[in-house]
Amino acid sequence: MKKNKISKNWVNKQRRDIYVRQSKVDGYRARSAYKLMEIDEKFKIFKGGLSVVDIGAAPGSWSQYAIKTAKSGKLISIDLKKMEPIGNSVQIQGDFTEANVQDEVTKSLNGKADVIMSDMAIDTTGIKNIDSIQTGELCKEAMVFAKDLLNENGYFISKIFMGGTFNEIVAEGKKYFKEVKVFKPKSSRKDSKESFIICKKLR
Repeated sequence: MKKNKISKNWVNKQRRDIYVRQSKVDGYRARSAYKLMEIDEKFKIFKGGLSVVDIGAAPGSWSQYAIKTAKSGKLISIDLKKMEPIGNSVQIQGDFTEANVQDEVTKSLNGKADVIMSDMAIDTTGIKNIDSIQTGELCKEAMVFAKDLLNENGYFISKIFMGGTFNEIVAEGKKYFKEVKVFKPKSSRKDSKESFIICKKLR
């Protein structure tokens, strides 16, 4: 009974959500595209000719935005799930922490990346502190992955949750990058603990 009530609440929330409605109009696969759009508007990241790696890309709305803005650049999308194709992007199905997947990304890039981004989160348990810690671990792994693949002026963008590992992630970011900012887009739901860390210029 409780589960049905939660499902019904979620459906009602989706119906009322302007970003869900707008994503259907604009042809994005999920409302999360607008979070990346706001990040880009604030930090002026995307332009033509960039090489972009999207970790945990499914269903693909961040990749859709990146391919639209990077135009003649290169896009590599990685996810555990199989995704519908997006333009002429390279799609890799697998776990980005595994060596064979990382080798495939390196070969596909054939050089360094300009942007590595991640909207990954674990399947939430509903226990906010645990969700925050586990998503934080994903962010840290993505950051380590990024520092080896980015060019010296590159950007790393990742979802983080306010909670147990927040300060640790920001400190880690400052260890690898010269500029580190935290930003919560308007399109991020008010009741969500998520923010995004934007790191620029490798040390």
